[in-house]
Amino acid sequence: MQKKYLIGKKAVVLLLIPALILISVFLIFPAIWVLKLGMTNETLTGIKAREPDFVGFENFSRVFSDRFFYNALKISLLFVFGSAIVGQAGLGMILALLTYRRSRRLKTIVQSIVILAWIIPEVVVAYLWIAFLDKDFGTLNVTLSWLGFEKINWFYNHPILTIVLFNTWRGTAYSMLLFSAALETIPPSYLETADIIGTTSWRKFKDIVLPNIKGYIFTDFILITLWTFNVFTPYLLTGGGPSFKTELLPIYIYRNAFKYFKIGYGSAISTIVLLINLLLAIFYITLSRRKKT
Repeated sequence: MQKKYLIGKKAVVLLLIPALILISVFLIFPAIWVLKLGMTNETLTGIKAREPDFVGFENFSRVFSDRFFYNALKISLLFVFGSAIVGQAGLGMILALLTYRRSRRLKTIVQSIVILAWIIPEVVVAYLWIAFLDKDFGTLNVTLSWLGFEKINWFYNHPILTIVLFNTWRGTAYSMLLFSAALETIPPSYLETADIIGTTSWRKFKDIVLPNIKGYIFTDFILITLWTFNVFTPYLLTGGGPSFKTELLPIYIYRNAFKYFKIGYGSAISTIVLLINLLLAIFYITLSRRKKT
């Protein structure tokens, strides 16, 4: 018995080796490398690109005293909450509920339209939104002008709202597909019984739908939060402006590392962002486990 247990344990370890190698190559080693770079004053060009000095935690200390870091962090958190949690998850849930228990044809049409926004290349999507929101010739402003309203400079007057709407439109497909699949796991008899006794839609959602798919909701929150926190696409729309009002953390890293050539400093910011991502993941996982207990 003991021998079989040991053989089984060795087999499990052997099966885990390929996964551990992949995780090490693509996650752990790059993270250690970025941490190492963050402790140097390496630059993209010049003498420090060839012979960087070890500066310890000096870059990290500078990051925490840099007001642009806090500005980028604040905008990133607003962006994640607005476009991922409220936008993508909220709209994805609404679309999934509206198409639940509907005809297959209607569901296919709605899902195809939403997925289309997801699969279009990012550069193309950015140009589409620029064409849609342009102050003088954008489709939206031309329509508003035709209806008698004043034209709005969306990129200048409402920069955060613009990138929030853009990212919501872009990424709702994943949440909608996940929630649609989750709704299919609910036993039909639950809702049929609720229909017979005349339960309201809100009570059905609150007492039947939500408890049965809450695990999927937390999975969606974890993934879309981390994806959105690291998204760079809004740069194609606004370039981080005006006046750094849409400078998310990835754009802030790019500006320091590749526009100001401060690779060491950019790596220090990247390490901090990595830790923030880790904290967000731990927060959601902890919250999910508490709900289960």
